[in-house]
Amino acid sequence: MEKDMKQPVVTTASEDRILSPGQLVIRRFLRNKLAIAGMIILAIMILFSFFGPLFSPYGEYQMFYVKDGEVFSAGDEGYNINEFGVKVYDKASPTKEHPLGTDRDGRDILTRLMYGGRISIIIGIAAVAIELVLGVTMGGIAGYYGGKVDMVIMRVVDIFYCIPTLPVVLILSSALNTLKVPQASKIYFLMLLIGFMGWAWICRLVRGQILSLREQEYMVAAEAVGLRPVKRIFRHLLPNVMPQLIVAATLDIGSTILLESTLSFLGMGVQLPYASWGNMVNVVTDLLILRNHLSMWLPPGLCILVTVMAFNLIGDGLRDAFDPKMKR
Repeated sequence: MEKDMKQPVVTTASEDRILSPGQLVIRRFLRNKLAIAGMIILAIMILFSFFGPLFSPYGEYQMFYVKDGEVFSAGDEGYNINEFGVKVYDKASPTKEHPLGTDRDGRDILTRLMYGGRISIIIGIAAVAIELVLGVTMGGIAGYYGGKVDMVIMRVVDIFYCIPTLPVVLILSSALNTLKVPQASKIYFLMLLIGFMGWAWICRLVRGQILSLREQEYMVAAEAVGLRPVKRIFRHLLPNVMPQLIVAATLDIGSTILLESTLSFLGMGVQLPYASWGNMVNVVTDLLILRNHLSMWLPPGLCILVTVMAFNLIGDGLRDAFDPKMKR
């Protein structure tokens, strides 16, 4: 018995090594199979949208025509689209040359699906970035200074919470159409509108975290050494809020993509000639296309579903990884 008690405990190198908080987060995240699946799906969608057009033989706006059963584009030599018997190659079934067929204007659906993914993903990320800038700045000021400053900012936040985002964005988008704003510029206005309407919840999140952090010992020490308030907020307080912000932003990107798709579907978002997944799904308003041409509306609908699901899986994985109560 005494001999057994004196036996040394053998431990492996991995058990002896103490993991840092960042390594623990990465380790927990990599153990989450659904989060890894979301990363893989998102990587595929990004490659498809941003690098896929480089390998497509067609352009985003390239239209195809047919004459006597022969398909050609407007740029093909030897063809005149004004000749008698030339028709738009519209609503064509999938073929080897056009794997998803063509849309109502004779454009390749697969190519437009790639370009549409670019716009939908960029609008989602850019709008959330605007939300973060506004929300973090206002929430940091409100949480640190408190008092009347906090009261004023929180009343502004309450006002934004009372404003219905979708109807307001629809009205403003309609106004942009009435003013005949170029579609290229309208995309940027759309990013600004969605970002400006959605910063309030981030402000409240940051403010709540800073209210609890500003009384910590290290903040008292930072004040004692004479650091300016701006440095205290952005160097010491906000880095401690970053885990919550990363999770919240990741989940919000999916919601923003859905909002942009809804606006485009209703005709108030990205409009022709530009493609987005939302305005590509808009063809389901035609019952003939809804019933007989699945290749025109099902692929963009699936892209929206898969991309939003990927962001949500990554967000859930990050939330679990940053949770200190999770097992190692």
